[in-house]
Amino acid sequence: MASMEDYLARASQRVGLGDFGDDAYQEGLQCLLAAAQSEARLSAAGQAAFDEMIIRALVNRLELEDWYQRHPEIDEGEIRRPLIGLGLPRTGSTVFSNMVAMDPAVRFLRSWEGPKPCPPPVRGEEDSDSRVQEMARNMEQSYRENPNLQKMLPSSPTSALECGIIMGYDFKSNFYSAMFHVPSYSRWLVEEADMVSAYRYLKRTLKLLQWRCPPDRWRLKSPPHSMFIEALDEVFPDAVFWMTHRDIRRVIPSVADLYYEHARRFSDHLDKHYLGRFNTEFWEQALHRMLAFRERGNDARFFDAYFDDIQQDPFATLERLYAFLGEEFTAETRDRIVQWRRETPRGKHGEHTYDAADYGIELGALGERFAFYSERFGLGGG
Repeated sequence: MASMEDYLARASQRVGLGDFGDDAYQEGLQCLLAAAQSEARLSAAGQAAFDEMIIRALVNRLELEDWYQRHPEIDEGEIRRPLIGLGLPRTGSTVFSNMVAMDPAVRFLRSWEGPKPCPPPVRGEEDSDSRVQEMARNMEQSYRENPNLQKMLPSSPTSALECGIIMGYDFKSNFYSAMFHVPSYSRWLVEEADMVSAYRYLKRTLKLLQWRCPPDRWRLKSPPHSMFIEALDEVFPDAVFWMTHRDIRRVIPSVADLYYEHARRFSDHLDKHYLGRFNTEFWEQALHRMLAFRERGNDARFFDAYFDDIQQDPFATLERLYAFLGEEFTAETRDRIVQWRRETPRGKHGEHTYDAADYGIELGALGERFAFYSERFGLGGG
C-alpha cells in the first residue's frame, strides 16, 4: 500500500497541479489507507482499483481548486432550499430519486458528473458530454463483470447519482465502507470524523456543477445522510427532506447483500456475517440519530414516502410531495416520469435473490431490534 504522500504525488503528476484545497481531507485519507492496508485483503485487481479510486479522488480535488482559482465567481453561487433524500437504502429511494429528478425545473447530480466533475458541465450539453459515453462504457463493463449489480441497482449515465461519491473526495463517506472491508475506517467515520468538512466540500462541488449548468434548485439523495444529519443541517440549514420507508426485514438483508456484491469485486476474502452485523448496527444508529433530529423541532421539514406506495401509485406520492414543497407538479414532469418508467420497468434486468441467513440475520430478532422505527412509521416487522 502506497503512502498518502505517494498518492498525492501521483495525482499531482497526472494533471500538473498542486493545490488540493483545505487539508481537512487528509485525516480521512490516512485512516482509509491504514484500514485498507491492514484489513481490506484486496486482490491484485482490487488493489489496482483502489489505487485508481484514490488517485481519481485527489485529481478531482486538484481540478476543482484550479477551476475555483481561475473563476472565483463560482463561489458566489447559492444552493437554495435543496430537497434531500435520506432514510434507509433498498426502500425505493433510487426509483423515487430518479422520478423527482425528472422535473425540468430542478437540478440533480447525474451519474456521469460524479466520477469526474471537472470540467464543469455546460447547459445544453448534459447528454452529449464525452463523459456520458465514458460512463456508459464503465457501466457496461461493471454490469458484464457482475450482472447482480444491474439487477439490484440499474442505472444509466444520465440517471440520478447519490452524492456520497462527492463526499468521498473529502475521504469522509460511507461510499468506502460499501466498497471495501475497512472496519476501523467505518468506526472512525461514525464516531470521530468531522463531517462538516465533507458537506462543505459537497456544497463547493455543487456550486461548480451549477455554475455553467443551472438551475440551482437541487434534488439530492444519499441514505447515509441519516447518520450525519447534524453536520448536513449545519451546511444546508434550509434543506428539506424526503424519507422512504419499508419493512425492515426486507431492508437490512438486502443492503448487506448489495454491499457484498460491491465489495466482492475487490477482495476474495469477505465475511458475510460481518456485513450483516455492520449494516444492522450502522442503520440502527443512523435511524436513532435521524429520529432524534426530527423530534428536536425538525419534523415539519420531512416528507415521508412508503415503498409500496412508490411501486403501486407513484403519482399520488409525488403529488403529495409537491404539495409539501408548495410547488406545481406539471404535466411535463408527469409525462417525463411516465416515459422513464416505461423505459426502466422494475425487474427489467431480472430479479436478484439472497438469503438473510447467509449474513447471520435472524428476521424475527431484526424486527424486534428495529421496533422503535417500525412502530413510529406504521411498518411491518416491529
